[in-house]
Formats: sequence, structure tokens, C-alpha cells
Amino acid sequence: MSEPTGVIHDIGYRHYDGVRLGRRHATVALAVHSLRGIFGLGRTIRAKIIPFLIVGVMMLPAVVSIAVMALLRQKVMAYTSYGSIMQAVLAVFLAAQSPYIVAPDLRFRVLPLYLSRPVTLWDYVGAKLAAMITAMFLLLAVPLTVLYIGELVVDLPDPVKTGNYLAAMAGAAVSALLLSCIGVAIASFTPRRGLGVASVIAFYLLTSAVSTLVSATMESVNNYTASGWALMINPFFLVDAAVHVGLFGADASSPVVYPSGGGAVALQLLLVVVLIALSVIALVTRYRKAAAR
Repeated sequence: MSEPTGVIHDIGYRHYDGVRLGRRHATVALAVHSLRGIFGLGRTIRAKIIPFLIVGVMMLPAVVSIAVMALLRQKVMAYTSYGSIMQAVLAVFLAAQSPYIVAPDLRFRVLPLYLSRPVTLWDYVGAKLAAMITAMFLLLAVPLTVLYIGELVVDLPDPVKTGNYLAAMAGAAVSALLLSCIGVAIASFTPRRGLGVASVIAFYLLTSAVSTLVSATMESVNNYTASGWALMINPFFLVDAAVHVGLFGADASSPVVYPSGGGAVALQLLLVVVLIALSVIALVTRYRKAAAR
């Protein structure tokens, strides 16, 4: 019987004997990595242009408002109106950055590599959504906070309305949650970033145009209740009606009167929850199919 001729060579691979941080740390690391990428950190200069430009545009109304308050000694912008006024800028940011956190993994089919480790499908989806939600919230919360601090420093004759600021921050959190879930879900259905950007922008333009058109049509025939409900097609006005006006009693950002009353507010909040749930279900279903390939 001949001796075996195969030989195993030690080519210098080092074994890892340290602490294994596990699933939670991996999920947090994925979320932080995605959040940094959304703002272009750790990426090329080209990738930083759009997010930092949008951050500057979002800060501009707050800075101008503080300057006007200092000169005229009166407030010029309501906290709760900030998101509705800047909704086009927020939509552009969402459309530009949502495909970044989902498209590459789908296009290069690396999702099974993530899921081969302790990270589960829900962990992966949660990390991606957490990154986008945090980015959208910061985009709204930072200008609002700067505006609030500016009002405190200027010291206007009228007292500072801290309640309106807190209502605006609550609205910013709900807006970030709703818009991020919808945007990432839409972007996940194509591995092409360009198509993802176009899809999210198309969704915003469609909902904005349809809500405005239907609302104006209903108002022209004196059906003011239907006119107010038509605005709920636009996610920005839906959050404004449900959170700012319904829960906190702030002034509406739209000239059209929202549906009021406990039943209307409950239905508006239910619509927000349903939209978030449907978006998450669609996202998980999409990734489950992608992971199975």
C-alpha cells in the first residue's frame, strides 16, 4: 500500500481568538455604515456633493428666519410648517439616497453573504431602515433646533413657543419614519440606482399632484370635507394633519382645512401606521425573494 502524497502547508492564516460581538453588534455596524454612506462619509468627493448640498438648502430657511427675526423683532416661520415648506427638498434627498442603501447589494447579489452570518433578514432590513430614518430625521431636526435656539438668542417680545417646537420634532420623527419606509421599499424593487431615484421621485410628484388637483376640484364644488381628505394623499400633509394639528393642536401648513374631530384624527393616524406596515412588508418580501436566489 503506497503512502499518501498530499501535504498540508501552513501558509500563515491567523486564527481569531478574541470576543465575538455577535448579531446585535453586526446589525448596529451595518446601520452606522449605511448612515455614513447616505451622507457620503467614507466615499468619494462626488458622493458627498448631493447630501451636503441638500443639508445646506435645508438649513437656509432657518438661518434666514433668524436674521429676519433679529431685524424685524418678529417671528416669520412656524416650526410645524418647516417640513411641508421644504417637502420638495426632502423628497429629492430621499430619492437620491434611498437607492444607495439597497441597490448595490441587490445588484451584486451579496445579500446571501450578509445572511450567512448571525444577521437575519429582519436585522438587515431594520439596519437599512434605521439608517434612512435617522438621516431623514436629522435633515429636519437640525434646522428646527437651530431655529429654536436662534429664537431664544434673539429674545423676541413674544414668549418662545416650546410646545410648537416639540410638536415639530414629533412630526419630524413620524415624517422620517413614514417617508423612509416608503422610499426604501420603492427603491428596493430595482437593482439600478437610476431607476430607484426615478421611482421615488415619481411617487412624490404623483402624490403631490394628485392630492393638489383632487383637493382643488372638491373645493371648487364646495365639498370642503372631501377637499381636506384629498390632501391626505400627500404623505407630508398626512403627517401634518395627524401629528401637528391632530395631536398637538398646531396650525395647519395647508390653506385647506384638514378633517377635524377625534374620528378623523384616529383615521389619519391609522393611515400612517398602515402605510408604514405595508412598506415594511413589501420590503421584507422583496429581500426574502432576493435572498433565495
